[in-house]
Amino acid sequence: MPILRRTKIVATLGPATDRPGEIERIIKAGVDVVRINMSHGAPEDHIVRANSVREIAAKLDREVAVLVDLQGPKIRIARFHDGSVELQDGAKFALDNNVDKNEGNIREVGLTYKNLPYDVKPGNLLLLDDGRVVMRVDEVIGERVECTVTVGGVLSNNKGINLLGGGLSASALTEKDKEDILTAAAMNADYLALSFPRSAEDVEYCRSLAVQAGLNAGIVSKIERAEAVSNDETLDSIILASDVVMIARGDLGVEVGDAQLPALQKKIIKRARQLNRVTITATQMMETMIENAIPTRAEVFDVANAVMDGTDAVMLSGETATGRFPHLVVEAMSRICAEAEKSRSTRESTHRIDEYFSAVDETIAMATMYAANHYNVKAIAALTESGNTPLLMSRISSGMPIFALTPHTATRRKVCMYRGVYPSIVDYTGLTDEEVQQNILKQLKGFGIVQEGDLVILTRGEQRGNMGGTNRLEIVKVP
Repeated sequence: MPILRRTKIVATLGPATDRPGEIERIIKAGVDVVRINMSHGAPEDHIVRANSVREIAAKLDREVAVLVDLQGPKIRIARFHDGSVELQDGAKFALDNNVDKNEGNIREVGLTYKNLPYDVKPGNLLLLDDGRVVMRVDEVIGERVECTVTVGGVLSNNKGINLLGGGLSASALTEKDKEDILTAAAMNADYLALSFPRSAEDVEYCRSLAVQAGLNAGIVSKIERAEAVSNDETLDSIILASDVVMIARGDLGVEVGDAQLPALQKKIIKRARQLNRVTITATQMMETMIENAIPTRAEVFDVANAVMDGTDAVMLSGETATGRFPHLVVEAMSRICAEAEKSRSTRESTHRIDEYFSAVDETIAMATMYAANHYNVKAIAALTESGNTPLLMSRISSGMPIFALTPHTATRRKVCMYRGVYPSIVDYTGLTDEEVQQNILKQLKGFGIVQEGDLVILTRGEQRGNMGGTNRLEIVKVP
């Protein structure tokens, strides 16, 4: 029986989920997608975790997708001799390629990102450690960036550097990322997340490397650079090049300023839905639950607002990777999502109401959702090969469950990310259309979704096994 919560939950794996029985507990609590963060841990450990998730999900008769999140460029300072320094407002401080990587002090520190002196100019503001320490660039002398501290604080080893407004030239894909794509292929990941893309070309390059590695994964573009949202054309091109976009609010907030984040979140979600792409809202959604058994009211509102914005998925990071209560966090997030989905705004849609459609399967998907929202049907059953028709359906706000029925494991895992879509297996080998239909209705009755006399919308293609071949819509009565 699928968990009938429309918004999907992505949970990051880590030491906390390695505890005995914890993966089973978070799956039972409602996790739809697990995230493997390649910034930490060894490749062999990640493969073990992915295999464990799939074995436990199969035992629980659930489909859970695996998302591999690439580290991306490490734009960081090096290390301090004493581990950290405390910088005062107005102090002079330098970031210098020629300082020993382990010998930083109160006056200067080395860099792991060697291009910084070539990317900045006097007047730029550098935000270190997610903006906890801020410096103004005074002068660049060779490979040394002379700064004045404008917001002081404790600065410790290996903290990140952001440039306010964006503009750092680091490539989105590093040599480590290319190795990690091979690891993702070895575990047959369902999604591959690209960190810090600046353009559609970055996304396309990532996809080409995945294909070369034999990995047919959906590409998740993490929107976290100011350049990615600098204008509508760039943002649209990144969204269209991707299968999924993640609103990665940590680095994005540092680069554009935190006050801009709420409007950007709404804009990205709305635009991605218009372009038939999937969205994940991420970063600090339930942060206090790393240590606490209940969320703050602000966190409840944050998750609920993302749901009402129309996000497909909400993501947990440290809350499940290193926190004390992974399954309690998932339970709390699931409860909040389910309640927010009762809001009228999450069930009504004017999506594409004034537009022409470009393909037959898109026309069937849109007609299905119009009928579902205006007629007394109980469920939608989409017989699908690629999962594209359920994806198109899920762009329409609705309270109607959409079942993606497919014989393909990869497709069932892919749709785990789609809002309001629930994967289910169907085997049509040697069966007539009538027999397939009866098997589908029997399955929905077994889930407790429908009962005798209820109406179900069924979509399928005349030619089974053809990608993009959906061309039939039927309203059938449960016998």
